[in-house]
Amino acid sequence: MDLQLKDRVALVAGSSRGIGRSIASALLREGCRVSITGRDATALEAANREFRATSGDRVFALAGDLTETSAIDAALNAVQQQWGPPDILVANLGNSSGTPGWHSVEEEWQRLFNVNFFGTMRLAQAVIPRMQARGGSILFIASIAALESTPAPLPYSAAKAALVNYANNLSRLVAEQNIRVNCLAPGNIRFPGGNWERHLENRRAQVEHYIATEVPQKRFGTPEEIAHFAAYLVSPLAAFATGACYVMDGGQIRST
Repeated sequence: MDLQLKDRVALVAGSSRGIGRSIASALLREGCRVSITGRDATALEAANREFRATSGDRVFALAGDLTETSAIDAALNAVQQQWGPPDILVANLGNSSGTPGWHSVEEEWQRLFNVNFFGTMRLAQAVIPRMQARGGSILFIASIAALESTPAPLPYSAAKAALVNYANNLSRLVAEQNIRVNCLAPGNIRFPGGNWERHLENRRAQVEHYIATEVPQKRFGTPEEIAHFAAYLVSPLAAFATGACYVMDGGQIRST
């Protein structure tokens, strides 16, 4: 299927590995010009080399923390200088590490809200003025923890829930500028170096039991599965889709 993305300019924040890297790869295969970003310079350069081998100068890498205003401005200026204003923003920003239970300290709430909500909000606020002239598509990567009770830390879940609400309300405010805003909420996605790999190393039996009993498909999802849907959502083929949160979790949650 042709997603009509050829030569569209995309910025994929958090794309040196995992879900973000797979989304960048999917957009490149559809003919986009893609800027990839990440805080881990080594992982980012490895992704950049791999993508350039097949996509040439349709990709370039920007190292930095795109939850920070200065890094956001630098990245958007670099994208605009290279290719023009972005047509697509994928904000794959987040960190789920935290203390289990109800007694998280305030500093942990502030840290996880900054990474999982405020960073994405800053990125959206910076990119919208650059999209207003010709429209665009913004996709936030949320989590099923935003929608239903899960074992994830409370501050992480609350921050992702705030992100889903923000996307819904923001979509109404920018719709007349032909800017779409959606969320994609993955379930349990396994990839090298990801959280589930570490959990499996430390407590394989418990994790396998959790997946077998909580996920009707009885398996982990893959970054590639998330990426296929993400590429469709930001494409012109999904032009009437905005303000929604789409779940990909193998049937795990029951509330949507």
